[in-house]
Amino acid sequence: MKLIFKSSKELSEGPFSAGSLRRRPSAAGFVRVGPAAVAGGRNSGRPLVGRRGAGARGRAEPEPAVAGGRGLARAVAAAAGAGPRWQDRGRQLQLGAPWCAAAARPQEEPEAPVAPADRTDPSGPEPPPPVGPRRGAGWPAMGSLFRSETMCLAQLFLQSGTAYECLSALGEKGLVQFRDLNQNVSSFQRKFVGEVKRCEELERILAYLVQEINRADIPLPEGETSPPAPPLKQVLEMQEQLQKLEVELREVTKNKEKLRKNLLELIEYTHMLRVTKTFVKRNVEFEPTYEEFPPLENDSLLDYSCMQRLGAKLGFVSGLINQGKVEAFEKMLWRVCKGYTIVTYAELDEPLEDPETGEVIKWYVFLISFWGEQIGHKVKKICDCYHCHVYPYPNTAEERKEIQEGLNTRIQDLYTVLHKTEDYLRQVLCKAAESVYSHVIQVKKMKAIYHMLNMCSFDVTNKCLIAEVWCPEADLHELRRALEEGSRESGATIPSFMNTIPTKETPPTLIRTNKFTEGFQNIVDAYGVGSYREVNPALFTIITFPFLFAVMFGDFGHGFVMFLFALLLVLNENHPRLNQSQEIMRMFFNGRYILLLMGLFSVYTGLIYNDCFSKSVNLFGSGWSVSAMYSSSHTPAEQKKMGLWNDSVVRHNRVLQLDPSIPGVFQGPYPLGIDPIWNLATNRLTFLNSFKMKMSVILGIIHMTFGVILGIFNHLHFRKKFNIYLVSVPELLFMLCIFGYLIFMIVYKWLVYSAETSRVAPSILIEFINMFLFPASETNGLYSGQGHVQRLLLAVTALSVPVLFLGKPLFLLWLHNGRSCFGVSRSGYTLVRKDSEEEVSLLGSQDIEEGNNQIEDGYREMMCEEFNFGEILMTQVIHSIEYCLGCISNTASYLRLWALSLAHAQLSDVLWTMLVRVGLRVDTTYGVLLLLPVIALFAVLTIFILLIMEGLSAFLHAIRLHWVEFQNKFYVGAGTKFVPFSFRLLSSKFSDDVA
Repeated sequence: MKLIFKSSKELSEGPFSAGSLRRRPSAAGFVRVGPAAVAGGRNSGRPLVGRRGAGARGRAEPEPAVAGGRGLARAVAAAAGAGPRWQDRGRQLQLGAPWCAAAARPQEEPEAPVAPADRTDPSGPEPPPPVGPRRGAGWPAMGSLFRSETMCLAQLFLQSGTAYECLSALGEKGLVQFRDLNQNVSSFQRKFVGEVKRCEELERILAYLVQEINRADIPLPEGETSPPAPPLKQVLEMQEQLQKLEVELREVTKNKEKLRKNLLELIEYTHMLRVTKTFVKRNVEFEPTYEEFPPLENDSLLDYSCMQRLGAKLGFVSGLINQGKVEAFEKMLWRVCKGYTIVTYAELDEPLEDPETGEVIKWYVFLISFWGEQIGHKVKKICDCYHCHVYPYPNTAEERKEIQEGLNTRIQDLYTVLHKTEDYLRQVLCKAAESVYSHVIQVKKMKAIYHMLNMCSFDVTNKCLIAEVWCPEADLHELRRALEEGSRESGATIPSFMNTIPTKETPPTLIRTNKFTEGFQNIVDAYGVGSYREVNPALFTIITFPFLFAVMFGDFGHGFVMFLFALLLVLNENHPRLNQSQEIMRMFFNGRYILLLMGLFSVYTGLIYNDCFSKSVNLFGSGWSVSAMYSSSHTPAEQKKMGLWNDSVVRHNRVLQLDPSIPGVFQGPYPLGIDPIWNLATNRLTFLNSFKMKMSVILGIIHMTFGVILGIFNHLHFRKKFNIYLVSVPELLFMLCIFGYLIFMIVYKWLVYSAETSRVAPSILIEFINMFLFPASETNGLYSGQGHVQRLLLAVTALSVPVLFLGKPLFLLWLHNGRSCFGVSRSGYTLVRKDSEEEVSLLGSQDIEEGNNQIEDGYREMMCEEFNFGEILMTQVIHSIEYCLGCISNTASYLRLWALSLAHAQLSDVLWTMLVRVGLRVDTTYGVLLLLPVIALFAVLTIFILLIMEGLSAFLHAIRLHWVEFQNKFYVGAGTKFVPFSFRLLSSKFSDDVA
């Protein structure tokens, strides 16, 4: 491969000179990557070095420095665009009908409940999964992420006088999920609809109080602890207090609005009198002006003096109008009154508040002079149409003066009364703000309790409420304790109690998480809530998700910045401002532990790639020595024959190649990650692409194979051993015989072929293609007997396909016909007839157990009637085709690890080259002044482009790899989430309460 130095001075004095590139003691590292071992090919392990400006003379280059650019682009585009088909979440068939455990009586030892299976499968005889733990198994660990919690259906018997207190205790603990026993009853016909309406009325009052408190800019204190639901005897008292407070506030607010409106009208009247005082002086100027007009025009423009001489009645209308309506108002007056009006305008100096809307706008004062009563009526109607504020106009100066004095007195009185009203209103609101938080929480809890009570049913005597709830088996003792606590608080003589009951329904899925695992569980649940008791991918996603992200985002510097940001969020997670931040910041805060692991793994992969802001770090010294390639003691012919350099070669060749076969050139792999010399080589991309592409394929195949293995744990747990033999084993054979063998060839070539023998190393791509084409001429191959091994693997692959297609349907058909209505006593199944030892051994000793005769004959017959072989066969064939094709497309989909890693490295290199390198090349006079903004711009672009945009891209691709390529191998995701009746789920924010 090729390595370029800028000049011979850099070759002799740079960090990779003869003195600096000496072998150092090998340190222990996580991964050792040898250039020759990874890249493969004839010249793949040979960096090429050279100088600028020299001619292209000398020996021919084995490979061009940047050859294959278009091919690389096509490969990256193909890798980014290739993707598998989305697989149906219902690929995993669950046969048989749901079964349940026997009810646990208070005086008896409770039996192990039984899990229902999915009833959508028509195959019938396949046994369902158990609800409870297996026989002899202990209780599951609390908070286990491997599987969901074991659930049971419990029946609560609540006395009418204690039901409210019992549900209040259950809501505080958040233990159970209620089932609606009144689904056929409308919400308006339920028992406690009156209490729910009362709570809604209280919510309306509280919403009004919160709105008025916010309008008055009074802070709303929120308590540190949530108050309990109010006792029933205090509800009426609280309702009366809130209603009285509402009535008082509405009266005070109404009076305040009236006072404010009157005050604004008086202020407008004062401004109108002040402005129109100057309009009357124009009556003297009108007469000579109108006498200049022709006689016909003077008839329509009679001035004040002319009208007085004619004895006409002159009227005035004055007021204020909005600035935007002045032009239209004037045109309307002219057209309707036919010019028999005189309109005078003047703009107010300051904007005033509109008494009706409260909006501060610009106003114009107008004075309209008209002649005749009919014209006056038209003018007043037009003023009403344009929402003008019309006020009486004084006829004399004395009347104007009296009105102004009266207005000033009334304005002062209104100011005094209004201030006292506002002070009183603020006192009432401040007192209400002290208790509004507790009232809001209490009303919400009370409403939630009555909603749950509406889901209960009454017994025949109407003295006891019956509720059915889903509850984790590990919390049954807490459930009993909560019922006892509620009965004790109500003072009832007859306590409430509970029983576990059998069920044929699938329980909801409950996976306990903490603040660390919650984010990873949300990633899995976004694809689909797991089916009951199936393997949960979140346990493995905690490691695999940030690791695959880091493979695409591998940079020590960028990962360290992300790690510091996440660490800052983790250390300040209790800060109140973070909990009340905006939506985007809250999103980062909720995923702080995901970001923490993503940054930490990116630091690790950055060390493996030896990439820190697109530059390599020489910590342990390079394993390549340039001085070993230079010799002055040999003749030119010997130097040419041995491939050594001399002064002439260095001077006249732009690109020089390091030959690892020459003793002393390659002294061993770099202790940790990739050798830093590759950062200077022109064929760096060729080497890194080969390494990252093979690494992506290896990681992808291991990831998918692990998913198939996890499916075996599901079959074992649900007692479906035939799925292991007829589905999982053929899938593993198909995967390993083709793609597992590909990994073997990659690793074998890395280990067997060294730098000296890399010239004769065969191409893995050609060998893998020949495995399916059966060429006529035998190739050298990677090892002896390769053809026989490959034929054997293809034979195993070909045999696994028909087993995968037909094995399960034929087995179920045989089970249905030859063992019609065959019962197994596993957790509720019954052995109907005695079977031969061969049949028992075929299904396995754990699949058939005697001793439980709880199954009903009618239900067995229904199972037999629902069996549909054609549907089962078609479903299995579709899923098998999808799996076989998906193995190919999914493997290609993992090449996105290589493509995004390449894109991230190239973007980082472009930013460094265009910004930092330019700033560092400026001389010392202006370098300091230029370097600071350059570094600032580099930091901003690094954060927004490389950390946020590239990080988001890698995050989405990592989600895709987990949802499609990994989870569809074993994860059905067809369950329902366990949503407990818990007061902690109620919002305590006042913004949610105001309509």
